Amino acid sequence: QFQLVESGGGLVQPGGSLRLSCAASGFSLDVYAVGWFRQAPGKEREGVSSMSRHDSRQSYADSVKGRFTISRNNAKNTVYLQMNSLTPEDTAVYYCAARRTTYEERTYYYTDPQDYDTWGQGTQVTVSS
Repeated sequence: QFQLVESGGGLVQPGGSLRLSCAASGFSLDVYAVGWFRQAPGKEREGVSSMSRHDSRQSYADSVKGRFTISRNNAKNTVYLQMNSLTPEDTAVYYCAARRTTYEERTYYYTDPQDYDTWGQGTQVTVSS
């Protein structure tokens, strides 16, 4: 069974940091492009960051550039999102997602949630003093 499980969320003060993890089971992430998305109450799900399966090409939403970093460890079958300088506007449920890619697509990253077919259950991040 294909499964993604996020962890690392929690309550943090403004200016603080968190590292989210997304562990894959039932499949190998090394042939998948991956992404992180978030959804705040009353808002649509938005892309935060994404990464190709090959040479780790990355994209970031303007709102998180310079503060968030996506990374992957294929040996551990895990994707990470390091979040620094957090603000209350970063409060949301964070989801990781994966999309199997062909060899020809190995350098592509995907920013639209509709491009992904495997999702985790989400982890809550709350930034508040």
